[in-house]
Amino acid sequence: MRKHTLNDWIIAVRPWSFPASAMPVIVSLGYLFALYEGTDWLNGIWALANILLFHAAGNTWSDWFDYRKGVDAEDTFGARTLTSGMFSPREILTLSLSLLTVSAVAGIGLWLRTGMPLLYIGLGGILCAVLYPHLKFNALGDLVIFIAFALLPTLGTVYAGSGVIDFSVWLLAVPVGSITVAILHCNNLRDISTDRRASISTFAMKIGPKASVWIYCIEVLAPFLWVTVCASAGFVPWWSLLSWAAFVPALQNARMSVKYFKGGSASISGLDEATAKLQLMFSLLLTAGLVIAGILS
Repeated sequence: MRKHTLNDWIIAVRPWSFPASAMPVIVSLGYLFALYEGTDWLNGIWALANILLFHAAGNTWSDWFDYRKGVDAEDTFGARTLTSGMFSPREILTLSLSLLTVSAVAGIGLWLRTGMPLLYIGLGGILCAVLYPHLKFNALGDLVIFIAFALLPTLGTVYAGSGVIDFSVWLLAVPVGSITVAILHCNNLRDISTDRRASISTFAMKIGPKASVWIYCIEVLAPFLWVTVCASAGFVPWWSLLSWAAFVPALQNARMSVKYFKGGSASISGLDEATAKLQLMFSLLLTAGLVIAGILS
């Protein structure tokens, strides 16, 4: 068995994907700063660390499941920790289960510091992670990602920090989650042909390439309109409009997605990375706006 370096293990958990889970929590921390006094920041940071562990467990679990089902092969895009022979399936499965166990224990600790609602939110997240591969193969992956990386972490973070179940934070979860889902969606668009070979059915396959491109465009452009409407209605601070500074990259991503019509999968091979960068930029700008609003209030 090959001896692995620390760098190998870091590659295995795909840390470059972590903004997808970290940003909803960070935006929620900005929301707490803007609207809540007496926030328990230790709980907030704890929630951030825990979702990163949870995300790493989900990444490795999904890689193992995809490889076992024949979805990931030598000629597919994406993670190559198994297809390249860097790790054995058993090693990735063991890593995944270990990370899931650690994140579950950490979650229990945070639950004991807060209350029962966090237990239900955490159990929902674990179910999403475990069932995600199966649901993704049945065209429900986009929905699961929105629940696991938008609705649950924002609600859980605000509760952990304030002790209040505040569904209003979902007004911020929607735009951030939309771009997060776009990361998965453009991956599934790119992989339609190889996914079909593996006899699975993603949402992108269900609606077809043409509709998938336009759905992607909506997912990365609609968040700006959403934030504007929410700010105009007084639901979020006007400073949230700082997120508009990410509009040009979003527009560039939308234009890149349209290249699929002529260039096929190869023309959007880097779109997932570009979308992840967009999500990072949009979320940090949104958080900055919330922090400024909190300072000025």
